[in-house]
Amino acid sequence: MQTGDIGADVTGVLLAGGRSSRMGGREKALLGLGGQPMLQRVASRFCPQVARTVINANGDPTRFAGFALPVVADSVEGQPGPLAGLLTGIAWAQRETPAARFIATAPADCPFLPRDLIARLMAALLEAGSPCAIAATGGQRHPVAGLWRIELAAAAADALARNMRALHRFADAQGSAIAEFSPARVGGADIDPFFNVNTPEDLQRAEMLLGMEDIRA
Repeated sequence: MQTGDIGADVTGVLLAGGRSSRMGGREKALLGLGGQPMLQRVASRFCPQVARTVINANGDPTRFAGFALPVVADSVEGQPGPLAGLLTGIAWAQRETPAARFIATAPADCPFLPRDLIARLMAALLEAGSPCAIAATGGQRHPVAGLWRIELAAAAADALARNMRALHRFADAQGSAIAEFSPARVGGADIDPFFNVNTPEDLQRAEMLLGMEDIRA
């Protein structure tokens, strides 16, 4: 786990509560990718950047037992989306990591997540004096990859009460800073580091990229 200055104040939340509808109902986080569950690949990149990590997922938590990470279900009924995951993560951090000043969120289906995600988000947040920062590539925003001050709990709860579910709308309402990331070089190809696996075709492409990376290694 991260013990350096940047991640020491940050609790990480891996958002694994999606319905995986485009994957035919198969849970994306647990799909095999490069010989291990996809969530393991994401966690290996994300967890070293923060002080402690929790998985946000609904349903039977024992399916994540092999990851040695705590699991917390949405505190809001109806699986209303990633904003509920953020609020749930903040509430968990307030109970379990009271020294944390920030929550970092990341999707569980993003196997090429930048290893400097938190540092870059923190720099953007502090420079802008904003309560949150989200990632972007080529002008496309990725609000699920974000850094959020703990004090946003009340605003998140209010937004959910008004039926706001999308993180990008919440981020915009808070005047979010933007951290722009360059393409990542994987398997000899330039890809969006926030490429997420939504479909069987996406999974096949990610597997191919990882295979090319192994050949080049």
